[in-house]
Amino acid sequence: MKRFPVMMIGFGLLALAIVALPFAATNYLLRLTTIGFMYVALASSWNIVGGFTGYPSFATAAFFGIGAYASGILRSSGAFPLPLSWLLGAAAATVFSLMVGPAILRLRGHYFAVASLVLAAVLREITNAATSLTGGGMGLNLPTTGTINVDAQARLYYASMLAAALIAVGVATLIWRSRWGWAMRCVEQNEDAAIVLGVNTLATKIVAFAASAGTAGLVGAIYATWIGYIDPTDAFDDLLSVKPIVMAFIGGVGTIFGPVAGAVVFLVLEEFVWRNVLNFHAGILGIIIVALLIFMPGGLRNVARGIERFFSSGRTGRIDKVVPPAVSS
Repeated sequence: MKRFPVMMIGFGLLALAIVALPFAATNYLLRLTTIGFMYVALASSWNIVGGFTGYPSFATAAFFGIGAYASGILRSSGAFPLPLSWLLGAAAATVFSLMVGPAILRLRGHYFAVASLVLAAVLREITNAATSLTGGGMGLNLPTTGTINVDAQARLYYASMLAAALIAVGVATLIWRSRWGWAMRCVEQNEDAAIVLGVNTLATKIVAFAASAGTAGLVGAIYATWIGYIDPTDAFDDLLSVKPIVMAFIGGVGTIFGPVAGAVVFLVLEEFVWRNVLNFHAGILGIIIVALLIFMPGGLRNVARGIERFFSSGRTGRIDKVVPPAVSS
């Protein structure tokens, strides 16, 4: 019972820091935190389909890119306000997932992984070819938000990415506690057994796929207007599919707050370690994925549990030495 007040105090202090940061931090720290919120949203987004249902999706880059380009094209037309273009970008990614999901979600294992990985590559080529709409390889310049003050613009996207992160974590929490969440866990444990129990596994996977697409598309839409320029290579970057997986595995796959913790750890590693070894960035990500699968399949959650068991067993051992065993009569 003592943990609850401590946790509430901790969450309160964290909320205070998040609110105060835009007014006290430098632009560098503000930008870094905004990227952190983006990573939290992407990791939580992937975790819905990759963690809850156990399907190794590499489609995050496809959803991110669709959200970025759909929002960017709408913004370039000048007919849509900023928040509406973001929501429509998320809707476009969701619609795309509902179009391709029923087909590729019938596949399992590495077959599904390869099919989801191809999506970003196909969309990248389509975007390159549609020069009249997307600008092709030259990219697409997006209009500014109309905010003259650079500091105010930085705060706007800080708040927007924070909202996207909260939405992604909130959607994951709602799904986890719903009937859909129970069905997804059944699929993750044993899909054949879930079918015997009467679970509509295809519909369950489509819901997870669509929820993941919508949240990733929202992040892509915000990112596009934040940067002010997008091109097919940047919007459909394959690393956008790999990084969320690494974050989720670092924190703990299939949990609510595991991807959040993993995103924070990943951001620290990326900013202060990997920027000095940029040529080996992709290789390091691959090594980390393999190492996590072998040595830390449960992420930081299992490490914390192991430490807690170690100390609790130590306390139990000391008590057992002091208190003699009872003598049976």
